[in-house]
Amino acid sequence: MEYLQVFWADAPQGEPAVIFYEVDTADDRLGRRSIDVFADGRMVRYEDMYDGAIEITPLPTAAELNSNIWGEEFHAREITAAQFESVWSAQRYEGPFQAQ
Repeated sequence: MEYLQVFWADAPQGEPAVIFYEVDTADDRLGRRSIDVFADGRMVRYEDMYDGAIEITPLPTAAELNSNIWGEEFHAREITAAQFESVWSAQRYEGPFQAQ
């Protein structure tokens, strides 16, 4: 597994400012779980990222996200499983909202 934290600079209202992904590297980089974090600290957790999805696509690596292929507003970094689980179990997000 790989774990990513993605910062969305100037995310439009109603969109998450930070997104966490649990990526299954043994299954074509498909996402397992994700967490959307909004500017007010509210979080929405997804146990199954593809529930109700029409198309399933692999998740890019942090390096790919940082190469600006998907836009200059996305910045990503790898995090540990423990960091992901800490956010997953939290009631509210208290971490950074911008890449450092």
